[in-house]
Amino acid sequence: YSDNLEEGEEDEDANVAVAGRIMTRRVFGKLAFFTLQDETGTIQLQFDKKRLEGDGSFKQLKDWTDGGDIVGCSGTIRRTDKGELTVYAKSWTMLTKAALPLPDKYHGLSDVTKRYRQRQVDLIVNPDVRDTFRKRALIQSRMRRILDDMGFLEIETPVLHSQSGGAEAKPFETYHNSMDMDLTLRIATELHLKRLIIGGFERVYELGRIFRNEGISTRHNPEFTSIELYQAYADYDDMMDLTEHLVCTIADEVCGGLTIPYGDHTVSLQRPWRRVTMHDIVKEQIPDFDFDVNNPDSLPQAIEAASKAGVPGVGDLKSVGDVLNVCFEELCEPKLIQPTFVIDYPVEVSPLAKPHRSKAGLVERFELFAVGREHANSFSELTDPVDQRVRFEAQAAKRAAGDEEACDVDEDFLQALEQGMPPTGGLGIGIDRLVMLLTNAPSIRDVIAFPLLKPEL
Repeated sequence: YSDNLEEGEEDEDANVAVAGRIMTRRVFGKLAFFTLQDETGTIQLQFDKKRLEGDGSFKQLKDWTDGGDIVGCSGTIRRTDKGELTVYAKSWTMLTKAALPLPDKYHGLSDVTKRYRQRQVDLIVNPDVRDTFRKRALIQSRMRRILDDMGFLEIETPVLHSQSGGAEAKPFETYHNSMDMDLTLRIATELHLKRLIIGGFERVYELGRIFRNEGISTRHNPEFTSIELYQAYADYDDMMDLTEHLVCTIADEVCGGLTIPYGDHTVSLQRPWRRVTMHDIVKEQIPDFDFDVNNPDSLPQAIEAASKAGVPGVGDLKSVGDVLNVCFEELCEPKLIQPTFVIDYPVEVSPLAKPHRSKAGLVERFELFAVGREHANSFSELTDPVDQRVRFEAQAAKRAAGDEEACDVDEDFLQALEQGMPPTGGLGIGIDRLVMLLTNAPSIRDVIAFPLLKPEL
């Protein structure tokens, strides 16, 4: 009817029925106008005492209905004198009586914590919030379809682990009563997916929930969603190409183009994205010192250079690679607004990545950054079980020294590696942060439907 009715005109032959929630109601003597909302939007209802079927129907409408109630209505279609498309009611019925009122029309639901705590009310009164979660669903669905069309298989892996692994993070701990076992919630899906590659699947992924017992911020939530994928006979260069393809295809569909707003910035997702080594990008910020990860004797000079540049907490670091990584995180990461692949990381901070084929002391790894935060992490995966054991043992030593985020030696995974793992590229993308980027959301809690909150006192 968008172009079919003139102002004041009615389609008397129409017989339509609608249902939804009353958002506003205005009663003027023998006339009433309601705004009705369903998932697709809003429409006006017009009630006329003389027109409604059933004795007392209009009085019941006035006496029984309130904002927030869910009603059904049938009638014809007309366009008001002011041009608003309207269902001109012949009958109505109460479907659900709301026991609680909607927030005040003019002030709305503005308290951020209350919005998260009462997300159902937030969704009712804020169309932009509903749009964010529609886009989130589309992003996840499109991600799966692209990978499925490329021959990837989604295979679910365990959430309960006998020991944590696949990332450096403190796990949540739990207990299995019937098996009398201490368990942790998974901090990554990596190790089980790699075992599937070893078993003969050449392209696998899982999109699911990850749990890390860490702090909360606008970009961190202890329970979050990620996708990890692994492709045999590929490396981190292939994963960079795949990352660009996934993000650009999804952005074009969800946002309608590859130039998107984020906060005060305009982000261009046009390919190709910048690729820069961690060494070179830190050199841009500290041009007077060259971080040589293969010269351990230069550690004091590296610490001094970092401290002069204002980098905190470097005094206790044990390697030049660790200092280089902290310098990047403090000086460079916040400035990376446009999508950038930072590549070739120190081996000390990448225990599961393959040594670089031509650069000693580095690994074939990249992270994708945009709007000052990480969005993806990828390796050419380590396939040497002997090297992997050495790195696991180094992690275990850190854990024994009190590092709660370090992992132990995973004998089951090492045994799997000894069966032989083909050269493999792996990629992890944080779904929540990708949704934040594509919906211009300032906080990760804005894209998680029901974030965990402390109880109200």
